[in-house]
This record gives sequence, C-alpha cells and structure tokens, in this order.
Amino acid sequence: MFKMGIKEKLVKIDENIYEIPKDGKMLIPARIFISPKMLESLEDNAIQQVVNVAMLPGLEKHSIGMPDIHSGYGFSIGGVAASDGKKGIISPGGIGFDINCGVRLLRTNLKKEDILKRQKEVVEALYRKIPSGVGRGSKFNMSKDELKKIMGGGAKHLVEKGYGKKEDYLHTEEEGCLEGADPSMVSDRALKRGIGQLGTLGAGNHFVEVQFVDEIFDNEIAKAFGLKKGQVVIMIHCGSRGLGHQVASDYIKEMEDEYGIQDLPDRELINAPIKSKLGQNYLKAMAAAANFAFANRQLITHWVREEMRYLFPKSEVDVVYDVCHNIAKFEKYNVNGKEKEFLVMRKGATRSLGKGRKEIPASYRKIGQPILIPGSMGTSSYVLVGMKKAEDLTFGSTAHGAGRLMSRHAAIKTKTGEQVKIDLAKKGIEVKSGSLKGLAEEMPEAYKDVDEVVRVSHELGIGNLVAKTRPLVVVKG
Repeated sequence: MFKMGIKEKLVKIDENIYEIPKDGKMLIPARIFISPKMLESLEDNAIQQVVNVAMLPGLEKHSIGMPDIHSGYGFSIGGVAASDGKKGIISPGGIGFDINCGVRLLRTNLKKEDILKRQKEVVEALYRKIPSGVGRGSKFNMSKDELKKIMGGGAKHLVEKGYGKKEDYLHTEEEGCLEGADPSMVSDRALKRGIGQLGTLGAGNHFVEVQFVDEIFDNEIAKAFGLKKGQVVIMIHCGSRGLGHQVASDYIKEMEDEYGIQDLPDRELINAPIKSKLGQNYLKAMAAAANFAFANRQLITHWVREEMRYLFPKSEVDVVYDVCHNIAKFEKYNVNGKEKEFLVMRKGATRSLGKGRKEIPASYRKIGQPILIPGSMGTSSYVLVGMKKAEDLTFGSTAHGAGRLMSRHAAIKTKTGEQVKIDLAKKGIEVKSGSLKGLAEEMPEAYKDVDEVVRVSHELGIGNLVAKTRPLVVVKG
C-alpha cells in the first residue's frame, strides 16, 4: 500500500503558505512559509520537526517554519512557536544551543572605493584584532565576577565601562540587555567556557563582513536607517559561544531528569512548564547567556571601530541595529480579537515588528523594526523592515538568513577551502578564515538562495525589502 510522504501532506493555503492540518497527536496545525521552488529541496525531516513541535502542549495558532527552514535540534532552524505566557512550555530546542546568536549592522561614512584600495590591509587588521575559529581565545581578560556583571547587564554594561556609546545599545533588541537574567542560574562549567571568549567570533557560520550598499529598494526607510548606495557597512554575526551551548546542555539534561521523554515525539523537544521552577530557572539562565552574546557583539563593535579608525582616521562607525536569532521572549499579540502575552520561541528566525510597537527603538518606531538577513559569504545580504502583517501571520517573525542547503560534511567533499578562497577572489572578495576546512564548510553553494528567501518574506509582507549589500572583505570563524 502506498504511504504518503510528509511533503505530500502539505496543503497550499495561499501563495508561499503551506500547511499540514491538525492530525493525530498534533494540537495545532503546522504551517510553513516558503516558495514552491524552495519547497522542492526542503528535507522531509525539517517538515517533520515543524509537525513534532505542533504536538507540544500550550502552543497557540500554528507551529511555524520560516522561508529559510532546515533541520535543527528539536525545532527546525527557521522554527517559531508561541507558547501561552501562563500555561505554556519552554523548550531549549526552541531556542538552540547558540543562545542569542544574532547579527549587528554598522554603518560608516566610508565609500566602497575606500575599501577597494586597501582590501588586504582591512582583512588582515580585522582578523588580527578579532579572534575567530575554534580555540582562539579573547584578549579581553575578566574575572568571574565581571563575567557575571556582563551576563546581568549585557551590551549596556560594556558601554558603561567605555566600550562603545549609548546609541549602540539603544539600537539593539531589548536595548542590549534581556530582563530577568540571573547569572546564579548558570553553571560553573558554563562560566569557565565563557570567561575567555568575550569578543570572539568562534567557528561555523560566524563572521565579520565589510560590505557596501549595492541597491536601495525603499529610499525613505533606507534614509531613516542611515543607508545610501555605495556606502560601506559592516555586518557582525556571532552569539554566546561555549557559554550559551553549555547553558542549553545543562538544562536539557535537567529537564530530561525531571520530566522524562516518554510522551515526546522527539526527545530533543524536552521542555518544562514556563511557570515551573525549572522553566523559570532556564529562562533566567537563557537571558544571562543572551546578555553575554549582546556584550560579545558590542566588544567586537568596539574593536572594529578601533581598527577602522586606525586605517581610516576620519571614519565614523554607528550601529544601525542588532537582532537576535535564537531567543525566547515575552511579547503581546492579538489572537481571535484578544491581546494576549506569549513566550515566542524563535530558533533561527528574526523578530519582525511593524511600526508603533514599543519594543522598537524610538528613532525607528514610526517606521518599523530593522531586520538583518545575512547571505553566505560570497552572496548578498539584506536589510528589511518589520511589518504589521508579520504580527498576524507569524507572531512577528521572518527568516534569519539563507539557511543551509548542504551539510558541512557534504560541503567539504565538494570543494577545498583553497578553491573557495579562489572563487571569492574572482568575485573581488578578500577572505581570511580560522581554518581552510571551515571555509569549505561555509562555501556559498552550501546555502539556499538568499535572494529567494527575502523575496518570499517581502511578498508575504512579513519583512519588506529596504536595501541589498554585497561583501568586500570577510573574516570567517
């Protein structure tokens, strides 16, 4: 007898919207926002993960997959779920191991031509200043007490210490400090892993990219974000390093010990009630790790400023915005005509809030939240703006990047790091990486088409196009 594959169960609801209706143990439908073209190459496992999440208690409306969806731990990467703020659950798999992995965009007063004249100097200077790759520790020394203050105060604490300016954290989600952080909920092992890692990129898909604004789609909003064609911008992508990874590992084990995994569709979806002691402890530890990640991007910003000022004495570097990708936050949305508080878990997804929301910095509140969607080293990245429609469709969420198409193992079988370096040089991109193997794993061909991802977001109205950037210099983890 023919058994229907999971992809065949998807029902087209509207253009770029597919759904698996509530069935079996599902408590809500599973909905994926994706184009027909990208759906063809989507792994069955990623779809199954969206379905599995729909079986968890206390979630509302839909289990969601974003346009850049691919397989992850528990939740798919590109997975979003909104949990009832009082009766719902929190799952570390809904946030991910790299807590508050995110992207920060810096704008400068430099032009593309300024960098083209000195590409090699720029890449060498940034690589020397910002530790990247496995095992490269930070030059920023701190005590355990100072680390705890950073976990409590995030980017704001570093700015108060002289590593930046007030506008940096004012243009960061949560003003660079997630409330409710409690460093005492973070294990000694996590502290040990984090203490030497502030101001470092780490490995994988993390980077510092010097880019230029290649195209403007919305002049008014681009102007409000301080962006113009030909301008040099700098994108930073990193997270909470080993500290966040250890926090996730610690609480996954604690939840397994406390609740067991017998009723779960996937053991990786282990969870705790939000209001339980364990659920509350995880949220406090997660916020502490998130604040470490905000501080990490802040220190890297400070070091980028120092190097750019050394190379270009008249350079000015300002923060456009800083967004989280792996986070859970309490937010209010209207569902069935009633405003309600949810704990929104975003795992490889970006918040997208339309104009007027109090969570948006005052300077952007009349426009909407900036959204930053990085490409894949040799491709374009994008700046979008949040839309009210996202609040209705996706609990204020959109994609977070291109999304992997190929495993790291498959990538290194396809090309060597040297070949990737040569390919990028042909495109006029200078790259420096912690390892050639890492460069091969992160080759542009290993990722989905970021142009298609943002096109879907724009067409759906869950994040509208503002500007496109292209890389000139890449420092890769």
